[in-house]
Amino acid sequence: MRADIAVIDLRLRRRALLSYVVGMALYALVIVALYPQFKGATSLDQLTKNGSAVAALFGATGSLTSPSGWLDANIYENFLPLIMLLITVGYGASCIAGQDEDGTLSLATILPISRRAVVLQKVEALTVQALLLAIATMGCVLIGRQFDLTFPVTHLAGLSLGVALLGVDFGLCALAVGSITGSRGTALGVTAALAAASYLVSSLAPVIGWIRPARYASLFYWSVGNQQLANGLSLASVGVLISVGALLTLIAVAGFRRLDLH
Repeated sequence: MRADIAVIDLRLRRRALLSYVVGMALYALVIVALYPQFKGATSLDQLTKNGSAVAALFGATGSLTSPSGWLDANIYENFLPLIMLLITVGYGASCIAGQDEDGTLSLATILPISRRAVVLQKVEALTVQALLLAIATMGCVLIGRQFDLTFPVTHLAGLSLGVALLGVDFGLCALAVGSITGSRGTALGVTAALAAASYLVSSLAPVIGWIRPARYASLFYWSVGNQQLANGLSLASVGVLISVGALLTLIAVAGFRRLDLH
């Protein structure tokens, strides 16, 4: 009985999840296959040579022709986090607030299972979705080692974990807001605003001095915005991302216990 809710939610989302995962995997394959054509294009580095804020907005900083710079600018600092958040925030907003608005969540609460357990199973389903996307993308990027993309596998694994934790954290934010308000729209709006602000702070911090101190408040900085592919994911980053997720889970449980269901 414990895993029924998580399994049901995953089955209901399997088609959408599969389309996101396959689409991102194919995109990653194209990016790694194109690298040999661009690794000698020094003109690309002119885009970021003088600290262009416009380039930074798209996750392009440093050398774009290096393996880590190429993957960061084309996958890990923009497109993969975007797809990740589409999956996790969408699920986080719908799994409590959305199902309550649809009148289906009350069916789960008549089962011999506590509201705390319901939330934890939603968190379980959320985590599985994030890991599937991160692992599938990582597998395709590893093929890039056959296309002159050289990087430590351990660093790639750490970066993939960072992206997954980023998705889980923002998904949990949407889940927590939805659990408190019972509104899917509010959960989506609040979380989207926070994610956008977090992305802007992390992406612009390397080129705009007055923003730089605020980067520590950005989940993007701790997950993908601090050259994790080149340097590895630090234990401090993992600790921050897990701690934020744990706090949001507690908030979601507390909010759902007080939520009046339709």
